[in-house]
Amino acid sequence: MKAFYIPLLFLASHALLAQPTKLQSEYLTNPLGIDTPQPRLTWQLQDTRKGARQTAYQIFVSTDSAQVQKGEVWKTAKVAFVRNLVTYEGSALKPYTKYYWAVQTWDHDGKPSGLSSIASFETGHMNQQNWQGSWISDARDVTIKPAPYFRKSFQTTKRVRSARAYIAAAGLYELYLNGQKIGNHRLDPMYTRFDRRTLYVTYDVTKQIQEGKNAVGVLLGNGWYNHQSTAVWYFHQAPWRSRPSVCVDLRVTYEDGTTETISSDTSWKTALSPVIFNSIYTAEHYDARKEQKGWHTAAFDDSKWKNAINRPAPSLHIVAQALHPIRNVEALRPVSMVHLDDTTWVYDFGRNISGVTELKLKGNAGTMVRLKHGERLLENGRVDLSNIDAHYRPTDNTDPFQVDVVTLSGREDEFMPKFNYKGFQYVEITSKNRDLDLTPANLMAYFMHSDVPPVGKISSSNPTLDKLWWATNNSYLSNLFGYPTDCPQREKNGWTGDGQIAVETGLYSYDGITIYEKWLADHRDEQQPNGILPAIIPTSGWGYDWANGPDWTSTIAIIPWNLYLFYGDKKPLEDNYENMKRYVDHITDIAPNGLTSWGLGDWIPVKSQSPVELTSSIYYFVDATIVSNAAGLLGKPAEQQLYASLAKKIQDAINDKYLNKETGLYGSGLQTEQAVPLQWGVVPENLKSKVAAHLAKRVAADGNSLDVGLLGTKAILNALSENGYADVAYTLASKETYPSWGWWIKNGATTLYENWDIQAKSDISLNHIMFGEIGAWLYKGLGGIKPDPENPGFKNVWLRPNFVKNLDRLEAEHEGPYGKIVSSWKRSGTIIEYKVTIPANSTASVFINSKKVKLDGMPIVGTDSKQGFRLLTGNYTFLIEE
Repeated sequence: MKAFYIPLLFLASHALLAQPTKLQSEYLTNPLGIDTPQPRLTWQLQDTRKGARQTAYQIFVSTDSAQVQKGEVWKTAKVAFVRNLVTYEGSALKPYTKYYWAVQTWDHDGKPSGLSSIASFETGHMNQQNWQGSWISDARDVTIKPAPYFRKSFQTTKRVRSARAYIAAAGLYELYLNGQKIGNHRLDPMYTRFDRRTLYVTYDVTKQIQEGKNAVGVLLGNGWYNHQSTAVWYFHQAPWRSRPSVCVDLRVTYEDGTTETISSDTSWKTALSPVIFNSIYTAEHYDARKEQKGWHTAAFDDSKWKNAINRPAPSLHIVAQALHPIRNVEALRPVSMVHLDDTTWVYDFGRNISGVTELKLKGNAGTMVRLKHGERLLENGRVDLSNIDAHYRPTDNTDPFQVDVVTLSGREDEFMPKFNYKGFQYVEITSKNRDLDLTPANLMAYFMHSDVPPVGKISSSNPTLDKLWWATNNSYLSNLFGYPTDCPQREKNGWTGDGQIAVETGLYSYDGITIYEKWLADHRDEQQPNGILPAIIPTSGWGYDWANGPDWTSTIAIIPWNLYLFYGDKKPLEDNYENMKRYVDHITDIAPNGLTSWGLGDWIPVKSQSPVELTSSIYYFVDATIVSNAAGLLGKPAEQQLYASLAKKIQDAINDKYLNKETGLYGSGLQTEQAVPLQWGVVPENLKSKVAAHLAKRVAADGNSLDVGLLGTKAILNALSENGYADVAYTLASKETYPSWGWWIKNGATTLYENWDIQAKSDISLNHIMFGEIGAWLYKGLGGIKPDPENPGFKNVWLRPNFVKNLDRLEAEHEGPYGKIVSSWKRSGTIIEYKVTIPANSTASVFINSKKVKLDGMPIVGTDSKQGFRLLTGNYTFLIEE
């Protein structure tokens, strides 16, 4: 049948006209200090009428907020264009300049909207040659433990109009002005390959500048730059390693239009701080007796401090940090406290998180308090670290794993780590001082992660499924710190395999493009000339020789492709095209027959191990396919054909060796062997039903239980639900006995685990994202929400809900670039009520496998398996008789 369109007769005659809202620049709201010369501008259309869409737009950019519509910087013509992503093409942007912009749109009737609210973006240095500050430090010795203070007093003699602080650091920093900590970010700047790219952050400090005498202060931490803990990843031997350094430009603009820049140089004073040890990997030690009150104020006497020294810049590429920052996002009070003995207290925060604790305590001066953070308890009630310290290789006992050490001053002390985070649920506080009297009020915890906006929601009639979605998000966020990690305690590494597995899970629930674009830049920094990428990114050099086959480091292709699908933005493909092509070419060089055994394979399976050559060759096929698709989108037809031919060669090689075309079995028919070819499109079209049937049979033969590892987990639910076996997929997803996700939930999990076996002797971190594909599948496999590759960014939404038998209700919501998409269904007897919301300026193709369907009370005939029911913007209700 033909595509079905809801007629525009449904439009409400008195509805409000379209209004552009949610204006963003570079996917951020009114960002400060961006460096890109052509920022991307986006908006949404607020219009509740059915069929509402944009037929044209006009953008205005100005440096005067009161005269935006004059558009003296950029004023487009009325552009007949339905999309809401536009790249700036006006006059060359100047550094240190605030630009205001607005958009006007025209609706489906050709009527103009009012001008949108005014948004802004402000440029930073734009060119690193504009920096005036010198890179300074306090010393050159990497073995010095205490973190250094820096300060500078300065005078203002005129009225201040505005002030900006630009700060770059090799290491981590906290910035202060006149005694106030600037901003609410944590762990700035984000971790990069420091000798190849260094990030700087911009702050509006206008309110903190006072007339007359002022003081700026910086506290510097080690971060990944000066790694003083020793573990198997060799970060303590990183080629960039040095004593932390900083560069600051404090640019003040006066009311008379003149400017003054207070910059870091050797006139700045420095001293050691009470942060006597800090390690991003282990913990932080603090001696409150060494505090220098008011060190960051103008009245402080720094005559006993020494002068800073000049240091070379850590890299030649100092660029703006344009992404959602790390913050203390959620505060948690303990749910219980157990006083084990006179010197030991154990706090339980009720859930596993990444983050820090805050101790408020008064005790005798010199009293040492130790705070041990862990995920589980020993039988005696004390904190057990044995599941998370496996890769730590300490050289002595002065740097205990995940143990903050605080020495009290005798006053009311407050301590929260500044340059560290941990993974934990429990905190054991110990002290040799028997006079301490702790209560639950003495300790708070903070869930800390990249503060990405939530854009998705799942709710169902199955409480275990809802808890699983929540736990998956907890693990995803616990592993988002300016780059995706594997776990927040044992490693904190940017494992590429975990990253590619979880990318859809993240993008369905969170607006994560800024984090992923930063991480892809890390990929470009780490790629060798021959195309090889390491298994962990960023890296000190570890990971180029192990674990970095196509099943892991396909991140270089899979993540840009998913960003394109979710945001409709070609830039991630443009930025990484040469890198993904170079990566595929390297695999071709080492695997000229189309098959490769380079990779880790189906990591940590339940019991059965599938051939590495099969899974790695499939990822090679995926990468070649993505390069071909990207070449087509970027106007490179010859390369599109070249890599399409390569993908076909790989596909044929895989199927010739592993597929029995008579039976539809891949290899020996293991779950991963059947699921991964289905998931990634390797199976010939005429054999998909056979391969899917064998997968379903294999699941039944395995007791309706999972028998997959990391790669199989990504594939199995999708392979089943997309090929007629959604009920089997739901059986696996909702199962509550071992091995399953639900088994974890039934055993108290608030995050996802690293191993199906809770009692495993190794690989048993309790906060891993590697098995997290189920978070995405809830949106895809039950809610049916998918991007249309032909109209990406949810310009057209694919809705393929699966009304599985043993679930009575499912609501899935995702806010894409055009607005909120809702796919919600509930069962009442033999009738399913399916409600759909399509945001303004987009459409949907709805696929329902039933012959008895009513749409908004009107019977409709059947369904089209290729095009579905084509819906315009609006709210719709389907009634489906099973």
